Amino acid sequence: MEINAQPAATTDARRAALKDVAVKLEATFLEEMLKHTGIGETSEAFGGGPGEEAFAPLITREYATLMAERGGIGLAEHLFRALLVRDDP
Repeated sequence: MEINAQPAATTDARRAALKDVAVKLEATFLEEMLKHTGIGETSEAFGGGPGEEAFAPLITREYATLMAERGGIGLAEHLFRALLVRDDP
């Protein structure tokens, strides 16, 4: 009985890791899409400058990460299912 308990815990940990990877992949995809919308571009509203230019990409990345963690466009779920099928022996 003890042998069966260990693989279940490993399976749960593996599923969590696969889900995390899927969400990160969706976040990366969304970040690239958001770059083309102009989100995170510097504007004259805050004065611009090198500091704003340096940190502007960080806001885009953060938006994408938050979107993906909250369900995003559903890409992470599809990726997760595909990874589960691929990972299943």
